[in-house]
Amino acid sequence: MKKHNFSAGPSILSEYTIKNAAAAVENFAGTGLSILEVSHRSKEFVAVNDEARALIKELLDVPAGYEVVFLGGGASMQFCMVPFNLLNKKASYLDTGTWASNAIKEAKLFGEVDVVASSKEANYTYIPKGYTVAEDSDYFHFTSNNTIYGTEMRYDPDLNVRLVSDMSSDIFSRPIDISKYDVIYAGAQKNLAPAGVTLAIVRTEALGHVDRAIPTMLNYNTHIKKDSMFNTPPVFPIFAALQTLKWYKELGGVAVIEKMNLEKAAILYDEIDRNRLFKGTAAVEDRSIMNVCFVMNDEYKELEDEFNKFASAAGMVGIKGHRSVGGFRASLYNAMPKSSVEALVATMKEFEKLH
Repeated sequence: MKKHNFSAGPSILSEYTIKNAAAAVENFAGTGLSILEVSHRSKEFVAVNDEARALIKELLDVPAGYEVVFLGGGASMQFCMVPFNLLNKKASYLDTGTWASNAIKEAKLFGEVDVVASSKEANYTYIPKGYTVAEDSDYFHFTSNNTIYGTEMRYDPDLNVRLVSDMSSDIFSRPIDISKYDVIYAGAQKNLAPAGVTLAIVRTEALGHVDRAIPTMLNYNTHIKKDSMFNTPPVFPIFAALQTLKWYKELGGVAVIEKMNLEKAAILYDEIDRNRLFKGTAAVEDRSIMNVCFVMNDEYKELEDEFNKFASAAGMVGIKGHRSVGGFRASLYNAMPKSSVEALVATMKEFEKLH
């Protein structure tokens, strides 16, 4: 039976990425060595590293004055790396969920943190609006997509301060005006590669303005100067990332991918809104196109476990909601084919008929 992978992360990868990565595990670039054992200093891997970073710049239309680096430690490491490098006195943060609040907690170790708004009181079911960001902030940080709660900021804020965003779960899902940002970071395991590498896009002019000493490994300049090769990088995830980036280019780029994503999300949200058994949890205007969160309608609550089993038997993988919110979550990352979304919708319709 075909499996449909709706996992929130690590998550679905394109067949193109999996096929090419599997071939390289056996023989990388004709070297007779596996990608798992090849030297990161070999000319073959240096070429992979360079091409991947160049393709990121091309696909996201990164202007001059920015560098793309591959880092370790996941997006969670960026929660402290960003303030280490950018926070001198005060930073502003928007609290839209678990990962945003984790970033806030780390930033407080480095200086004053102004939480400009929070949707915690409504279990993060919406994105706060109408807040003010103090212009003397060293930067404003927001999480663009909230995987656990299914909300997303699908726009680039216009502010008079430096802008930092955690785009771990929606990078490459829509065109971004990079010139508005000073740092964008993203763990790879949603829209890029297997877990193990983190992407950061950094405006070089934003660096070097803090008074503190920065540990070597946590200094963006260390990795920029050494082309992400200061220490041994995560070779296999970077190779896999290159395959995904090549596939994105073949598809026609980020604008084409956004169109596909909007179509997939509309198919599923339309069914959630139509089906008498289910309801969405996120505010309609803030619904994520990457992570669709929904629950059973109140009068059908007792059917939740049954639907999980029913969907699982139909080949749906990873649709159980995060433990903190319950219900269901279907992650529709870039590699998710429309046919899988249609299969989930058919399963929901079938379950409705039974009840």
